[in-house]
Amino acid sequence: MSKTLNDCVIVVGNDGLGQGDEALRHKVLGSYFQTLLELGELPTAVVFYTAGVKMVADDSPVLRVLSSIAAEGVALIACRTCLEHYGLMERVAVGRIGNMMQIVEAQTAAAKVITL
Repeated sequence: MSKTLNDCVIVVGNDGLGQGDEALRHKVLGSYFQTLLELGELPTAVVFYTAGVKMVADDSPVLRVLSSIAAEGVALIACRTCLEHYGLMERVAVGRIGNMMQIVEAQTAAAKVITL
């Protein structure tokens, strides 16, 4: 039985997926989002905070797949405080800069929150 991710928010709180080395974490995160895209199982939003904001920067290894997801209407929201901390405010290449209020509102409005 297929379940939809509509009305779901995915949280990216790390610069990749899992605990492997950097290249593997990036590859697995890219594969995760590519698979969602191919299956047509897209969330309402993806929120990025702490080191996760690195994934929306202009040098992100998952920029292409995140751009494709955004083009499908998925809201990508990156934490302003986190972007400032990492010096990435001017390097956001996909999604929009938000604040913790917007991130919490997206999470509380969702039927399900998946934390990667």
